[in-house]
Amino acid sequence: MSGFKIDTKKEESVSVVRISGFLDAHTAHELEAEFQGITSKGDYKILVNFAGLDYISSAGLGVFMGFIELVRENGGDIKMCEMNVKIYKIFDLLGFPNLYEIFDTQAEAIEKFKD
Repeated sequence: MSGFKIDTKKEESVSVVRISGFLDAHTAHELEAEFQGITSKGDYKILVNFAGLDYISSAGLGVFMGFIELVRENGGDIKMCEMNVKIYKIFDLLGFPNLYEIFDTQAEAIEKFKD
């Protein structure tokens, strides 16, 4: 079992949150705290890069649902990119592509924030 790691950097006006490892009930609070820190600074353009994520549970998925309303009410969005097939299938099964924009590359997602 792999740990969970978060690395956040500002790229242009977007907070890029790279997550890796296992996002589950034991680690979801870490992502929640990261989102809380970002939004408390008034930053509402959030891109989550899933390139290194190996596993996500319902607790991990719940973090995204918990912040999307706040982010969108403040003129921002949460976009996602670089999901592996296994992770994408979970998001797809639950209808997340209807709620969130999911991109193949980080560059594409950042460009979309400019629209």
